[in-house]
Amino acid sequence: MGKGSGFGKVIVFGEHFIIYGAPGIVAPIDLTTDATGTRRGDGKILIDDRRVGTPGYVESKREQQIESIERMSRKAGLDGVGLDIDLGGALPVFSGLGASGASCVAFARAVSDEFGLGLSDAEINDLAHEGERAYHGEKTAGLDNLAATYGGLLRFEKGKPEDFECLAIDHPVEVVIGNTGIVANSKAVIDGVGERRKTRKDEYDALAEQAKTVGESGLQALVAGDVEEVGRLMNENHRLLQAIEVSCPELDYLVDLAGKEGAIGAKQTGSGGGGCMLALTPGADLQEKVASAMERDGYAVLRARIGGAR
Repeated sequence: MGKGSGFGKVIVFGEHFIIYGAPGIVAPIDLTTDATGTRRGDGKILIDDRRVGTPGYVESKREQQIESIERMSRKAGLDGVGLDIDLGGALPVFSGLGASGASCVAFARAVSDEFGLGLSDAEINDLAHEGERAYHGEKTAGLDNLAATYGGLLRFEKGKPEDFECLAIDHPVEVVIGNTGIVANSKAVIDGVGERRKTRKDEYDALAEQAKTVGESGLQALVAGDVEEVGRLMNENHRLLQAIEVSCPELDYLVDLAGKEGAIGAKQTGSGGGGCMLALTPGADLQEKVASAMERDGYAVLRARIGGAR
């Protein structure tokens, strides 16, 4: 039996705009998806997915999950090989937390372990990126699988995977992750941005340029520990995501609620169309205040911290 794990994540800056050249700034969540893989003699692939989280998430992703595993198996030279796959772990399946990327990395590591492939982190990441195409489409930047493979605060640019940076924040900061309860179809959301950009290219390119500035400035503020500036730029990033029509009323409501409760900044995290938002809430008291307000309104939340050494 082979075993493997992959980290969850939040995108602090850059989702969607990564595809058009903006940097992606991603922070890990100290929760993982865990997988085991055991070879079968009959060529069948059987999946026991015991992850918990948003109702209907696992079922709605089943076809993409099967395609993902088939893609990774082919790339690993295991096409036609039977497998029993078990998925679990503490990372909840909330859209926006990199659940699919974490599962791809966990599967890749479990298969490497079971078949003695000895894959390096770089090879695990490459294999998981192939699996992520089933969930996010051929244009996926590969940020979720990168975060799931390496953990740590990361800066990433599409097309330059060898140039990603692993960083650390000296003083981790508390955040609240609010879940809309809507299972996002990341591929459809990403494809929608591409379709709208065809007729609004100048507008979308201008927004991408703004996102580049926001991302680079946000990274500098994170490393410097300037939480006020990080929060301001998170708010600006959310405005840009609204402008390309990937937010939704539930995300906007949670972002506004976080601000009213005192969050320094808040934004969608992940592809949007549902899924999760991220609120910057330095200090345990503020974190609890914001989280409790969301819970009173019936939303599931995670209390977490971003930053720190890998």
